[in-house]
Amino acid sequence: MYFMYLLSILSLVLQAMFITMALAAGLFYLAELVEEYTVMAKYIISWVVVATIVIHLGLILFEDIPFYMNGIGLFQQLLYGFLLKDFPVVRVSSVAFVTSVLNLILQHYLAIKYFGEVYYPFSEVLAYFTLCLWIVPFALFVSLSANDYVLPTTGERQHLLDDDNVVTDYLSRKAKRYSLLSFFSFAKESILPQRSKKAF
Repeated sequence: MYFMYLLSILSLVLQAMFITMALAAGLFYLAELVEEYTVMAKYIISWVVVATIVIHLGLILFEDIPFYMNGIGLFQQLLYGFLLKDFPVVRVSSVAFVTSVLNLILQHYLAIKYFGEVYYPFSEVLAYFTLCLWIVPFALFVSLSANDYVLPTTGERQHLLDDDNVVTDYLSRKAKRYSLLSFFSFAKESILPQRSKKAF
């Protein structure tokens, strides 16, 4: 009896490790795709925002979820629209970014409180959290690494250098930033073994 219990714990640990590796590989692949196709990523995220707005309107019309939760959700999608204006550049000190993060925290609090008081099946609660709260922030999080490879322009809002050497200062300033893709690249280089090419 105890041996089977220990085996089940071991299998759970192995399954968690495999799921974590699969998620990391998927995130790495998505981050590379977003870096390569930033215009397409913006297009897809914009349509995901529109789909989330339609979902909130459907919840207002067909479900008994309180209007304030859907109103906050619609306001959140409006904030994401403001963030997408400058995509792939995301300024974490901008008013839209700070407001969207605070509103997302408030939206999570209200959703957890509501679903804690009113019974819904787990699949419906998970559907609400996935489609209404998590999908757009997840897409924006994955696309943060695309900001590192945007070429500099002389029309940026703040001057990059005193001596007008835009490219050198831009690249040295960007090299100090950390992104999701750089984290996964570092993890890939440090954890996975590299094959050395044979020279004939």
